[in-house]
Amino acid sequence: MTAGLRLVPPPIQLTDAPAPNWNHLARLSDDTGLLEHARNAIVRREHGYCVDDVGRGLLVASREPRPTAQIVGLAERYLAFLTHAQGPDGAFRNRMSYDRHWTDEPGLGDCWGRALWGLGTAAARSTVPWIRREAGVAFRSGARQRSTWPRAMAYAGLGAAEMVRADPRDSLASALLADAAAAVGVPGPDPGWVWPSDELTYANPTMAEVVIAAGDLLGDEPLLRTGLKMLAWLCREQDNAGHLSVVPVGGWRADVPKHRFDQQPIEAAAVADACAAALAVTGDDRWEEPLFRAIAWFIGDNDVQTVMYDPLTGGCYDGLTADGPNLNQGAESTLALVSTLQHARTLATRSATRPSGGLA
Repeated sequence: MTAGLRLVPPPIQLTDAPAPNWNHLARLSDDTGLLEHARNAIVRREHGYCVDDVGRGLLVASREPRPTAQIVGLAERYLAFLTHAQGPDGAFRNRMSYDRHWTDEPGLGDCWGRALWGLGTAAARSTVPWIRREAGVAFRSGARQRSTWPRAMAYAGLGAAEMVRADPRDSLASALLADAAAAVGVPGPDPGWVWPSDELTYANPTMAEVVIAAGDLLGDEPLLRTGLKMLAWLCREQDNAGHLSVVPVGGWRADVPKHRFDQQPIEAAAVADACAAALAVTGDDRWEEPLFRAIAWFIGDNDVQTVMYDPLTGGCYDGLTADGPNLNQGAESTLALVSTLQHARTLATRSATRPSGGLA
């Protein structure tokens, strides 16, 4: 090797993305639900379970078009946990200790929204009839409620969108979807800050995604254009020299220099979700690029140029810091990885079957 020669790694390709791996989620799951935290790859039972993660677990399991017996078993467990967490008025508790005691009361925060997202997806997409039926019952109970928190409404609205796709006559789900888009709001007049609020915090792509879904499914073309405009602007804001650099913990504000760390895998997964939705709704191949960047973030094309998962366990690292990944492999991060790799699998199939040259 020539002295001083610096080897440049080859660019990441879609074929570098591994298949979704459920082994670590199975490791974090027991006969009650999905445990929240791990140190390295070993579950930390003392932190217990939360509906936030279990709802995401049901969501991701329900997206599998040909689930294995392992995945169906996990989906059943997660669904049972959610129905146990739901109060008689449709609200949800969030946290259960390892000794199976709830530590909070039912509410309408983010856990309500994430539960409805998972339940709506299971009711609409699960390949298992009894899962679809029970998820539908629990979704309809929760869908009569409304949250004062826009992100909770956005999550719930995406569950409602799944129900409307399955049955456009579903008036309960349609009303929730419309209210979710209204809760997000519309961007202000500043062309340099195309967002409904003056700060980007967490789950930003989800906010744009539910506006896109509402515009598409409710036949509101201006609303659809607004959602696409929001997402396109957010993708540009999160571009850093050609790779994805998601809004980190602490957020970004207009006219304030961006800080880059700590970045969370769930934010990259939200980009993948929203861009996949935009691609499906519009058929516009230009959404493939930001979707691929979200996939590549996990494979190593990020601000530290490091792989964000452990191929031996199937777990995803909990965060990206300036010094590299946080090597703990919790439920939220691993679900984010699996979800994004599902999109990678779909994108690879789409790219392989699309005629050469794509759209003009």
